[in-house]
Amino acid sequence: MATASEPARRRRGPELQAALLNAAWDELVEAGFAKLTMESVAARAGTGIAVLYRRWANKDRLALAALEHHRNSHPVDLPDTGTLRGDLIAALTGMGRARAAFFAVAAAAAFSGLLSDTGLTPAQARDQIIGDQRLSRVQALYQRAHDRGEIDLATIPPAVLAMPFDLVRHDLFMDLEPLKPARIQTIVDDLFLPLVRRTGPDAPAAPADTGRSGPRPATRP
Repeated sequence: MATASEPARRRRGPELQAALLNAAWDELVEAGFAKLTMESVAARAGTGIAVLYRRWANKDRLALAALEHHRNSHPVDLPDTGTLRGDLIAALTGMGRARAAFFAVAAAAAFSGLLSDTGLTPAQARDQIIGDQRLSRVQALYQRAHDRGEIDLATIPPAVLAMPFDLVRHDLFMDLEPLKPARIQTIVDDLFLPLVRRTGPDAPAAPADTGRSGPRPATRP
C-alpha cells in the first residue's frame, strides 16, 4: 500500500488494461451484467470513468472484452496420456470443470441483455467470448495422435476435429455445470472416434488405453 511519502504507481498500457478487465469480470461475477455500470467498474478498478470510455464505447463492449480476457488469462491444460482417447477424455473433463463457472457468467450476461449495444451478430459475439481459433488450441493433441499413427490429419475435416470441444461448450452453455463422465465418453467413443480412427488392412492397431499409467506433463493450449 502506498504511503503519503510514496505515491501510488500509475498503471499504464497492458497493466492498466488488465486491471480494468479484471474489475469488469469481478463485477460480472458479483453484481451481474444487468447491474454492471461503467461507473461501478471504474470504482472497482480505482480509476476514472473516462479511462473506460477511451477503450470501450459501452458496457456491452466492456463485458465482452472482460469475458475474452478472463478466458485467455485462464488457459485449460492439455493432457498427454499417450493415447488419443485418453487425451480427449482428460481434456474434455478438465475443460468442463475449468469452464463451467465461466460459461455460467457468460450465459447470465447473455440472458440479461448483453449484445444489445455491440452491433455484433451472435456468432461474432460467440467467437469473441470463446475464441475464433478454437481448433488451433488443441492442434498439439491431434498432432501427437497423428504422429503415433492413430489418425491421419490430412483426411479429417477441421469441423470434425473441433466437434468434441464444441459439444462440450454447447453442454456447458445449456446446463451450466461440468459434464458427466458418461456424456464425455459418449462424445469421444460414440461420436468422435468412429469418424477419425484409421481403418483398413494397413491401419495400425489402436494403442491400448488402460488408464493404468499416469499422465505425462500437460501443455497449455
